[in-house]
Amino acid sequence: MPVPVLRTARLRLRGFTEADLDAFAAMQADPAFMRFLGVGPAAGQPRTRIETWISMATQMGQWELRGCGFWAIEYQGRFIGRAGILHPEGWPMPELAYGIAPVEWGKGFAFEAASAVLEWARGALPAPPVSFIHPDNAPSRRLATRLGGAQDGMIELMGVRAELWRYGK
Repeated sequence: MPVPVLRTARLRLRGFTEADLDAFAAMQADPAFMRFLGVGPAAGQPRTRIETWISMATQMGQWELRGCGFWAIEYQGRFIGRAGILHPEGWPMPELAYGIAPVEWGKGFAFEAASAVLEWARGALPAPPVSFIHPDNAPSRRLATRLGGAQDGMIELMGVRAELWRYGK
């Protein structure tokens, strides 16, 4: 399945390409970026270049298998993050997830990209996605609220407890 291209006022969301690997690997090697991400024993740990490549390949495959996945986010022609619908095998429901390179934090890019993904999801998924947010991730909790989400209890994902955030239709 080809990955649809989404556009916002400042961003272009598109499928990952191998050319994104350097910037994506740098982002995922950053402890500040990875602090609240991941499940299992590697939760919160920076990722290696090979782990990042596997993550990219998995997301590309998820589009084919599930009809949804992550988009690479471009700003002024350069990769600055990822946003999309995470729904790998074993995941309880489709999740709206996002991540912006720390150097770009505080510029509204996560809100802009996540808003575009939510709009796409309304027409593409049978039900609104949810977000699973680490309880200590205050910026992500604020973003989920700004996107219209509401916390609806806690969930355990592969050994990691997270808040469950639901988005209205």
